Amino acid sequence: MQLEQLGNLRVPLTVTDQMNRRVAVPFPPKRIVSLVPSQTELLFDLGLGERVVGVTKFCIHPAEARKTAAVVGGTKNFDFEKIADLKPDLILGNKEENYREGIEQLAAQYPVWLSDIATLDEALDMIRRIGLITGRKEKADALATDIATSFALLKAAATPITGAYFIWRKPYMVAAPSTFIDDLLHRAGFQNAFAHLSRYPEVTAEQLATVAPQQILLSSEPYSFGEKHIAEFQAICPSAQIRIVDGELFSWYGSRLRHSAAYLHELISAG
Repeated sequence: MQLEQLGNLRVPLTVTDQMNRRVAVPFPPKRIVSLVPSQTELLFDLGLGERVVGVTKFCIHPAEARKTAAVVGGTKNFDFEKIADLKPDLILGNKEENYREGIEQLAAQYPVWLSDIATLDEALDMIRRIGLITGRKEKADALATDIATSFALLKAAATPITGAYFIWRKPYMVAAPSTFIDDLLHRAGFQNAFAHLSRYPEVTAEQLATVAPQQILLSSEPYSFGEKHIAEFQAICPSAQIRIVDGELFSWYGSRLRHSAAYLHELISAG
């Protein structure tokens, strides 16, 4: 790793991202494009809002992000011309949320740092690494420590709860093992009713009835489940408890995690 700054001269900081790619980033980066909502919020919370020049249309936190920075498309359809106009010296992406072809096209021209997150530990690692490459190491380390402490204090449900976490409707899709959501469910004391599957599989009403979870969690995002959907699931699993849950606190893996452990505590306490 090389780190040096002499007056206005910026010497590249060469780092390895979470995809084990070597990336040389001008230190400190001054024109950052974030293609991941969780990481956009993190940048602002690290005090880097003025350096964020580009975000996606899904970067809704903080509210000012899409006002102070240019919107460069979605997470899976980038506006390459807009990005070029912004002259970024760092682009932050994610293996799951972005698309490979687009990232490869950007990486041929700019420093692109990618995260790959399926666990809380990987999320904390991402926070620390982004702090390092943006010149906010101390602040990022403190944030990661606070989040880790909050989860260390989280007491899982005394009796394991079988649960199914739905992220989509028509077709039904759930969060299964090898996802960040599943890791948080496990930490709260849930046993994933679809533990025999992986990632984000499509499931049928018949499969849901067969696994018969004690609780069905309907996420507020990416599909906006609401009270009107409860009866639909209750008809499939009459004995299950159906709950609408805050998808951001289950799936956003940046600074929003400061609130996730407390939310999970309230969720299992109220259950």
